[in-house]
Amino acid sequence: MSVERKLFGTDGVRGEVGAFLSAELAMSLGRAAVASLDVDRPQVLIVRDTRESGPMLEQALAAGIAAAGGDALLGGVLPTPAAAILVKRLGLDLAAVVSASHNPFHDNGIKFFDSRGVKLADEVEARIEALIEAAPGAERKGQVRELNGGLADYLRELQSAFRLDLSGRKVLLDCANGATCRAAPAIFERLGAEVEAIGVEPDGRNINAGCGSTHIGPLAERVAASEAEIGFAFDGDGDRVLAVDGNGKIHDGDELIALAARGMAARQELRGGVVVTVMSNFGFHQAMAEAGIEVAVTQVGDRYVIDEMRRRGWPLGGEQSGHIICSDFTSTGDGIAAALMTMRELGGRDLADTVPMERVPQRMINVEVGDRDALEGAKPVWEAVRDEEAPLEGRGRILLRPSGTEPLVRVMVEAPDADEADAICERLAAVVRRELA
Repeated sequence: MSVERKLFGTDGVRGEVGAFLSAELAMSLGRAAVASLDVDRPQVLIVRDTRESGPMLEQALAAGIAAAGGDALLGGVLPTPAAAILVKRLGLDLAAVVSASHNPFHDNGIKFFDSRGVKLADEVEARIEALIEAAPGAERKGQVRELNGGLADYLRELQSAFRLDLSGRKVLLDCANGATCRAAPAIFERLGAEVEAIGVEPDGRNINAGCGSTHIGPLAERVAASEAEIGFAFDGDGDRVLAVDGNGKIHDGDELIALAARGMAARQELRGGVVVTVMSNFGFHQAMAEAGIEVAVTQVGDRYVIDEMRRRGWPLGGEQSGHIICSDFTSTGDGIAAALMTMRELGGRDLADTVPMERVPQRMINVEVGDRDALEGAKPVWEAVRDEEAPLEGRGRILLRPSGTEPLVRVMVEAPDADEADAICERLAAVVRRELA
């Protein structure tokens, strides 16, 4: 049963700085997070991305941690997955990340990882919310100090996990003017690759702006026009990645997960199957069935993928959007690790010559509605879905779901033919508008 939370969403507390996320709220979250721990003088790591609001929120969060009797260790600008790695490596009690991931610069957020490097459970986040008003200050205040060497530690973990020789490989990286600006080029160069990097000049406002995994077109064009054999685009906080082959073709998370799953299965490293979300392409499921690889499906959100991976003891999972988790390395999505995993699976092959799955044409329409929760009881909508699903059985699929944050219903259709997918999607969207708009 889900736990109701008012501040925390699927990936921490996130919103527009000033209008929602303030220094006062950050301080309260820091104080409440420490109060939720049954630890004497907790040690809490804080890392952030490159947004102009990052230093302000970092300092406010640290002040709340210290006020509650914890010590705040400031790691500076580092990818989100580095926090999950470092909290375990350094034996700390909690890690906090100040980032709004792929959102524009005027948004920011705060999310937490426990001492195992795992995102907090819904119940723990609900307890933190309850303590925001009630959490008292501590008689003995904590300290705020800089943590040196965090980037070096993270790079060592990556190099140790992916013992690759990339000598002679030409790689183009788009770091989204975000948290991977230093780490991604550094690890590829350390492994011997010839690296060209774009999106590595953050100014506080250009994070995710026309670059990175949410705007991969410029990288695709640049790779196609260059001598690079492959390109990787990260998002602002570095927990997701998409790839581009030497011809400029984009490869999403489904394709990268399929590539890894096939390789790991061939080496008998998969230890079960792979976990994806309801958004994964029908072609992914077909490819895994052909390879004899079991697939488990969760709701959208990498935290749900991770929970299912842990429950089943499976080492691989992720999302179409590029969140890819290999639990043999880390407990959360890591864009740089996923890029290195892709290079490992390719060996000496080009991504352009590798076909781990055949995508089924997909069409999605976001329909604005008055009440997204009314979808569940909208009988005419589900009758229309059943009528459209019958001819698609074994050939494609239909997915309707409410947005988690906006007054929208997402209508997605996959079919062997793009025109067929478009037509079905348009018909269903019209029914949703008629019944719920």
